[in-house]
Amino acid sequence: MDLSHYTLEDLLLTALKSEIDSNTIYNKLANTVKNGLLKDKFLFLAKEEEKHKTFVESLYKKQFPKKPIRIPKKTPVPLPKISYKDENIPLCNILQQAMTAEQAAHEFYKSLAQRYTDDQQINRMLSYFSDMELGHYKILEIEKGSMERFEDADIYWPMIHAGP
Repeated sequence: MDLSHYTLEDLLLTALKSEIDSNTIYNKLANTVKNGLLKDKFLFLAKEEEKHKTFVESLYKKQFPKKPIRIPKKTPVPLPKISYKDENIPLCNILQQAMTAEQAAHEFYKSLAQRYTDDQQINRMLSYFSDMELGHYKILEIEKGSMERFEDADIYWPMIHAGP
């Protein structure tokens, strides 16, 4: 992901908005699913996004100590969004959107880390965030695969759970 034509401030505000939005979505999903294990995974992802937000906030304050943090309504860097307005959207579709967003976040943090080659601590932390976002992608990918297998079982063998 080429971030060279964005200012550092725009990139940090984009990261903040993305982490806030992701946290909101994962908390909302956790409150709507009935599966306890899936709920725990969504809560875990929400907490991860909150930790990322806290770090990026502190980084923003360090870089721009005299500027208040103003989260934009729309991020300057176009990142994929998770659309979860309609309660009837299949969860698999939402998970696919989240996977796309996590993949983009992985690439975003990987590129953002390159802005901090002179500060190895920040560079390593942002690179670690990049790896974590890829881990989030894998969690979602596994859950999506499980759901699709379950849906396939219902489609191809509708009486699989019927008793004698």
